[in-house]
Amino acid sequence: MKILIVEDDPAIASLLERTLAEEGWRSVTAPDGEEGLYRAEMECFDLMILDWMLPGISGPELLERLRRKGVDLPVLMLTARGEVDDRIEGLRKGADDYLPKPFSLDELIERIRALYRRSLGSAGNRLEAGPLSLDLASRRVWLEGEEIELKRKEYDLLLFLFKHRGAPVSREMIETQLWESETFLQSNVIQVTVYNLRKKIGKERIRTSRGMGYILDV
Repeated sequence: MKILIVEDDPAIASLLERTLAEEGWRSVTAPDGEEGLYRAEMECFDLMILDWMLPGISGPELLERLRRKGVDLPVLMLTARGEVDDRIEGLRKGADDYLPKPFSLDELIERIRALYRRSLGSAGNRLEAGPLSLDLASRRVWLEGEEIELKRKEYDLLLFLFKHRGAPVSREMIETQLWESETFLQSNVIQVTVYNLRKKIGKERIRTSRGMGYILDV
């Protein structure tokens, strides 16, 4: 999962980055509303953690602008404001969930997981399509009822393809989503990861669309 953090407090931003990294999730941090708005519009994220009080563009204003432009990124809003009217305002602006500060990190993680499941159309931890079943919490995968062992990047790639199943996913999309923060990327690492994943779930289930990218057919 790739998460955009829009938070101007360096201590809170650093805490969020470490917490998400411990869960195996990648994060990008924007220190103000303008950069947060730009990144949310220009980059691909699975979820956004948005502070209410931000320099420049406030959290609610940022969110309202995104929703007007049709950006349906799941948003968890963080704020020191705890009044019911404030929570309602945040939800009306387009927030999907709301967590007042100070917050429990365990609760934060569970709310993120719940939002992510909802964005994937899954009521529980399981995603299923055809013979494939993925457990989002444990990162385990089953094929026709038999568990298969995937390496971290293989699982991440499968989940990314799963989210876009039926549609082509380009090499550039995969590189940006799964390898963006790595300083060195071998030219064939994506092809090797696709090759290894095909061996484990079946070559016919990851189709190459010439000039377009890879398509998960399940």
